[in-house]
Amino acid sequence: MGEIEQRPTPGSRLGAAENSGISTLEHGQKPPPTPSGKLMSVRIQMLDDTQEAFEVPQRAPGKVLLDAVCSHLNLVEGDYFGLEFPDHKKITVWLDLLKPIVKQIRRPKHVVVKFVVKFFPPDHTQLQEELTRYLFALQVKQDLAQGRLTCSDTSAALLVSHIVQSEIGDFDEASDREHLAKNKYIPQQDALEDKIVEFHHNHIGQTPAESDFQLLEIARRLEMYGVRLHPAKDREGTKINLAVANTGILVFQGFTKINAFNWAKVRKLSFKRKRFLIKLRPDVNSSYQDTLEFLMASRDFCKSFWKICVEHHAFFRLFEEPKPKPKPVLFSRGSSFRFSGRTQKQVLDYVKEGGHKKVQFERKHSKIHSIRSLATQPAEPNSEVPKQAQQSASLTFGEGAASPGGQSCQPGRDPPASADERGPQRNPTPQRSPAGSTKADGAGRAETEEEEEVAKDRTQQSRPRPPQPSTGSLTGSPHLSELSINSQGGAAPTSTVLSPNLSPDTKQASPLVSPLLNDQAGPRTDDEDDGRRKRFPTDKAYFIAKEVSTTERTYLKDLEVITSWFQSTVSKEDSMPETLKSLIFPNFEPLHKFHTNFLKEIEQRLALWEGRSNAHIRGDYQRIGDVLLKNIQGMKQLAAHLWKHSEALEALETGIRGSRRLESLCRDFELQKVCYLSLNTFLLRPLHRLMHYKQVLERLCKHHPPSHTDFRDCRAALAEITEMVAQLHGTMIKMENFQKLHELKKDLIGVDNLVIPGREFIRLGSLSKLSGKGLQPRMFFLFNDVLLYTSRGLTASNQFKVHGQLPLYGMTMEESEDEWGVPHCLTLRGQRQSIVVAASSRSEMEKWVEDIQMAIDLAEKSSGPAPEFLASSPPDSKSPEEAAGDQESEDDLSASRTSLERQAPHRGNTMVHVCWHRNTSVSMVDFSVAVENQLSGNLLRKFKNSNGWQKLWVVFTNFCLFFYKSHQDSHPLASLPLLGYSLTIPSESEDLHKDYVFKLHFKSHVYYFRAESEYTFERWMEVIRSATSSASRAHVLSHKESHVY
Repeated sequence: MGEIEQRPTPGSRLGAAENSGISTLEHGQKPPPTPSGKLMSVRIQMLDDTQEAFEVPQRAPGKVLLDAVCSHLNLVEGDYFGLEFPDHKKITVWLDLLKPIVKQIRRPKHVVVKFVVKFFPPDHTQLQEELTRYLFALQVKQDLAQGRLTCSDTSAALLVSHIVQSEIGDFDEASDREHLAKNKYIPQQDALEDKIVEFHHNHIGQTPAESDFQLLEIARRLEMYGVRLHPAKDREGTKINLAVANTGILVFQGFTKINAFNWAKVRKLSFKRKRFLIKLRPDVNSSYQDTLEFLMASRDFCKSFWKICVEHHAFFRLFEEPKPKPKPVLFSRGSSFRFSGRTQKQVLDYVKEGGHKKVQFERKHSKIHSIRSLATQPAEPNSEVPKQAQQSASLTFGEGAASPGGQSCQPGRDPPASADERGPQRNPTPQRSPAGSTKADGAGRAETEEEEEVAKDRTQQSRPRPPQPSTGSLTGSPHLSELSINSQGGAAPTSTVLSPNLSPDTKQASPLVSPLLNDQAGPRTDDEDDGRRKRFPTDKAYFIAKEVSTTERTYLKDLEVITSWFQSTVSKEDSMPETLKSLIFPNFEPLHKFHTNFLKEIEQRLALWEGRSNAHIRGDYQRIGDVLLKNIQGMKQLAAHLWKHSEALEALETGIRGSRRLESLCRDFELQKVCYLSLNTFLLRPLHRLMHYKQVLERLCKHHPPSHTDFRDCRAALAEITEMVAQLHGTMIKMENFQKLHELKKDLIGVDNLVIPGREFIRLGSLSKLSGKGLQPRMFFLFNDVLLYTSRGLTASNQFKVHGQLPLYGMTMEESEDEWGVPHCLTLRGQRQSIVVAASSRSEMEKWVEDIQMAIDLAEKSSGPAPEFLASSPPDSKSPEEAAGDQESEDDLSASRTSLERQAPHRGNTMVHVCWHRNTSVSMVDFSVAVENQLSGNLLRKFKNSNGWQKLWVVFTNFCLFFYKSHQDSHPLASLPLLGYSLTIPSESEDLHKDYVFKLHFKSHVYYFRAESEYTFERWMEVIRSATSSASRAHVLSHKESHVY
């Protein structure tokens, strides 16, 4: 590479015309004159397949040609694009922006340079211009046609349907089929034509700009979006493909991602001849440094890929363009190549500052007239997308909306979210935001203990439409980021407050702002909330009754997951046997109908109680016991359906084991936003709900004196529900264990027979295992007969690969801190193997000691050793001392890199992953307590550095807070796993001066929540405490013995 003379600023190196569409010039600075000399003509093929010739000086750098193309297109966000061409060795390379064009394109008359997308951002809503999104949509169209963007048939058909909508407009079957006959968008188009036409029918009224937006929303969730494969081999000679993306370097086998190295974990990238080297940062618990080596076809291929990686890292991770290296005095060592141009943060800042004006452009393939406005129009705070039905993977219901069965569940568009300007800004994508990611390479390990997952939604009202299948998973990141957002915020505009209903071609607020910071009704003042609270009755019984109402709303939504959403999905696919359908849906539909009427009665009673009727003057309606008694007696008539739910759960799991199609259908359904928990959890919800009624009635009976008018009804209702719970108690315990075993099975690779009769789950969590490399983080799973230890799989599915098992029969355990010099250390000695493990704290170690000892005692009382989990696992003949110091090989640690076993999409926000990232554990006892402690209702939320409070509908279940805009939403906007968080009351120094406020804190993440009354405050504190600090087994067992469960 030629050396580049150092210039004072990035802008002074540009040779672009003064009116260039993209410019990195400093304020008040003019570009240097274009190099004089002989001109050369370069043919550029645009994304719409047209070709244009550009005359540029031969000695001009590549930047001049790219600027000329962007200027020709009037493209503001040209930094995302690049020019690629085949070099003299027929290797496709990117045009170097700093190197003279003549030194790169040897024979310009015989070369066609392609203008294509080079940098694919993590979220298409970061593209502010309609023209930019249009060009990205053309790139997706090209990748589909060329087979680079591989996906399922359903996703392919949905993508093509949006392309057709943008090109020919609204649905007309004859026109559609004629257009599809003349245009081939995907290789197997004929077989999918009917599905494409069916999907196109749902896009009526959608403008080309909206179609582009939807196309990118679906495409960005696909694993191969923006991926260009570079053939290579690993150390063992296995053929693989390398790729680079905004998150880091990816490894594929075929079209399946088997590994990912985030930028935060990469210390250095280099190449030596044909070898591409990735040096990773040392593990947090070890000084060991790992260098990975890949062999490519030639040095040129290797260097080309290295350059692409350098550019992607700089564009997505740095705040500004890197400075050029000083020119060496005598000898140069290594390549002088570096990234040239604006980083993504600089692009976002430039667009945010409004340093551009919108101009016209023409869509070549579209018959629909679509131009950008000539002047920038200020956005209305509550403007809506014209004629646009709600585009979301799940529907948000308005008042009086119909059931989900008749609604749209089209894959969602991400809202250009409005913001509370004073709140912290957050990236709603699974990847890190540009600014949040632009730390120097010394940033160390990626922050994986992040706290929220934003499942973005558009909340505008719409007309009913048939549901469409979900097309992708949010679990693309190899880290916990699909249940999290980087709390550091991002380079987002803070001066614009827009509604989430804005059209995609309206000026948008930054996508780095969480939709949870938005309130369509505007920010509510504290005085308003205080005034509203004062109008409510102050009696504790009223708030207990209100809890019944709020939790019943959530319970109905959970029933609808089965009766509407799952049933709608099953009806479209011939995957489920009729016998299984008849076992599930007819036993849930009567419950849904009954509880819909039950909720109406409760809400009517609360309306009277609150004084919205003259009946409150007589005091006849300031009670809830009579309503509960009547409906609990009605529930007894439905007991036959409740008994069938355990049978339905077992039959569904049996059907999944026997049918790959049914397994695929259920797995895909679990990836939809509406299925915010595992599917089998929803099948047990009716049994759990009975316990909640029992707890509410116990609180009412405790609150009312015997002389109270409501006491007799409450006591009678409590007797009725206690009888029902007692009858179903055994079934409930059995099914909870059965459901947990099947849920864990999805998180594990290498387990042949996890679910067998008699096996009980006891505890899972993160421990460090002592090996020759030091302490290595491992995930442990304790059952009543065996202890498994696993490592985090570096696969697309983020599962855990089993490394070993220790049968509990004959095991002994001893504390060994002194022997090994490791705090909180245990030695587990099995009959054939011993391991040394360390917990993160003394309390964690005590939990494991208690549960492992209990499990050992249970195993000793059983008939004998447990069956083997790993059929292929060879017997371990090492002595305990050898085994304890054994060094796990690199092949073991990265075995999943070349394994294609179970490479299907998988939920990445399960409790196993939370425990892994939070370095904690959770037991079956904790799960049982969590089932009892579920709560829903409105809370006001405030961030650490914000001034305002925002009202949210919050659901607590499964150790997690789920946030909704309102109780009518069908799926959560975000979630906050609470394991590892501390729950406190704010101190005076935090200067909140509000009643009923509690604080959640984990590392640097701080949230304040405010309840409406003393009772609701105490209830939220009670249930959240159950998730943030697990009770001891003895305490929980004594608690259960004191109640008829």
